[in-house]
Amino acid sequence: MRIAFISPNREHLPDPVLPLGILYMMSVAGEGHEKTLIDLCFEDQPLEFLARRLREFDPDLVAVSMRNIQNADYTDTGTTLGYYDQVVRTIREQCAAPVVMGGGGFSVIPNELMQRFGLDYGVTGEGEQAFAELVARLATGSRDTAGIRNLLGGSGAALIGGLSRPDFLDIKRNVQPDRRWADPRYYEYSGITSIQTKRGCAMQCEYCTYPLIEGRTIRQRVGDVVADEWEAMLATHPAISHVFIVDSVFNLPPRHAREVCEALIARGLNTPWTCYLNPVRFDQELADIMARSGCQGVEIGSDSGTDQGLERLKKGFTTEKIRQTSRICQQAGIKDCHTFILGTRGETLDDVARSLDFIEDLNPYGAILMAYKDDREAVDPELAARLGEFRAKVLATIEGRAAPRKRWVVPSLGLRFNSRLFGALRKSGMKGPLWQHAA
Repeated sequence: MRIAFISPNREHLPDPVLPLGILYMMSVAGEGHEKTLIDLCFEDQPLEFLARRLREFDPDLVAVSMRNIQNADYTDTGTTLGYYDQVVRTIREQCAAPVVMGGGGFSVIPNELMQRFGLDYGVTGEGEQAFAELVARLATGSRDTAGIRNLLGGSGAALIGGLSRPDFLDIKRNVQPDRRWADPRYYEYSGITSIQTKRGCAMQCEYCTYPLIEGRTIRQRVGDVVADEWEAMLATHPAISHVFIVDSVFNLPPRHAREVCEALIARGLNTPWTCYLNPVRFDQELADIMARSGCQGVEIGSDSGTDQGLERLKKGFTTEKIRQTSRICQQAGIKDCHTFILGTRGETLDDVARSLDFIEDLNPYGAILMAYKDDREAVDPELAARLGEFRAKVLATIEGRAAPRKRWVVPSLGLRFNSRLFGALRKSGMKGPLWQHAA
């Protein structure tokens, strides 16, 4: 069977992002099938390129990855749905093969997107088992998908198996993403490649969609296996100079984080790396071993600068814990970048101002400020209008305070977040996450 894998994501701000999820799907599809990756990220005319590749390949199945519903660059300029309408329409015009969609964005509102795009199948959340079984059945000529968990069938049909009790993979020694298909321009532009050391997040953050994508059950890979993939990954291209660990939270549980760091140190793999970090259960001992294994920076979802806001968002920590985390990072020589989502449900403009006061006093290495946007705004115009009106006031409040702060980044306002700045930084030879250089 011929399978065309399509990665439509074209966001370049702050950097093009390696399509790790679809590379996992290419690994599990089976060696007995003919596969191709149609990556639209770097194409000037993506739909024309897609149409030509589909005609040439003539697939029996088309697998589409949807990474984000909203713009992945956080600029708050709109949704990606109109673009995906065009992608699916182009597929239908060029071939009669069934279309299956999956990915983080798709998993947030799968039934709505199944109906909107008129898809044949959809894979929600973790896709390895569902996609592999779908391919196996289609290869025999069967369209019977009964019993495949996390699979949608037929333009908005009920989810088979349900999301509430999915069969989570034991990923201790899971397949690795098939990086043979990765476009080298991802590495050449930013120097960054990505790896995953665990899946799932047990935190209860009120707005977060990670539980829909990976579940709340934390499943960890063996440290030595991570080091094996890390070592092989660095050998794929000489331009790789930085690794981003894409776990929803790297330091939870701390024991596993230490295991990974110890494996990297034992192999002498000191390539600079960055990760997402949570203030919960983060201490100086862990920070120091992370630094010794090559950690240069951490991105922290601090979200609010008030204890009331943190409690409302069910973050599980306080503003004092954020301060402590920043001090620990500085002591270990790790750059800390805190993301704040302002104007969330229940917040007033006065709450936003108090958060800005906190960020000024915290004075972290970097701060990224965003106005809250709900993914469901993409399919609910009334909700979008209501939240959009308040969001405009939040951004106006942020703008005056952020302008003189050299290490505050406000994507929605283009403040220290634009293609001209990032192009200049890359042209000067700066690699790795740009927030570590933007100031």
